[in-house]
Amino acid sequence: MEDSTIEDSPKQRNWPIYLYIPNIIGYARIIANVAAFGVAFTNKKLFAILYFASFVCDELDGRFARMFNQKSTFGAVLDMVTDRVSTAALLVLLTHFYKSHYGLFLGLLALDISSHWLQMFSTHLSSKASHKDMGDSKSTLLRLYYQHRYFMGYCAIGAEIAYILLYMLAADGNIGSPYEVARHAVAERTVYGIVLVIALPGCAIKQLVNLVQMKTAADVCVRYDTHRYSSKSQ
Repeated sequence: MEDSTIEDSPKQRNWPIYLYIPNIIGYARIIANVAAFGVAFTNKKLFAILYFASFVCDELDGRFARMFNQKSTFGAVLDMVTDRVSTAALLVLLTHFYKSHYGLFLGLLALDISSHWLQMFSTHLSSKASHKDMGDSKSTLLRLYYQHRYFMGYCAIGAEIAYILLYMLAADGNIGSPYEVARHAVAERTVYGIVLVIALPGCAIKQLVNLVQMKTAADVCVRYDTHRYSSKSQ
């Protein structure tokens, strides 16, 4: 989760941005995801390991960016695009196993993409350095989400874990609705079921955050247009 703030220091100028350590981690994430989806229908355990490893590296690239003072706009965009594409691909994968509920997963995909795209664009209109700058937001939920790293981490990880577990359970032959699969795993008190119980609240909050974020970001765009039209009429 790399910060996009650019600091023009001598140390940074001595490094080619494409070879910044956090960006190299970003390339490794892409390779891991490509490999994961390459075996998605033949080796579910390997898929889960590779996909989750890529997700964990999302945290590492931000830490290395701060540690080595290697923050960059390219790195922030690479990080965001990798996150969104990998989550979208996983949701599309779930439509294969839960064909009767494909609309649910495509809806979650559309919400995730539109929410983050609007948020990035509204950040640009507001001249903010990072899409995570929510200090002036009127939404308590968004301030809580972006200003408390552990809460944000729980929600983001919860969503990804929930998706992965639904994939793993379906691949085990529990074909049916995602609700039936989840309920069966929880009722049987399997390891997957226990982890799913822990992850689902975070996943649900993440979807709520996406909805609120999409609305507040759209409001920023509307206010920008209103101000622009008002300035022209004066």
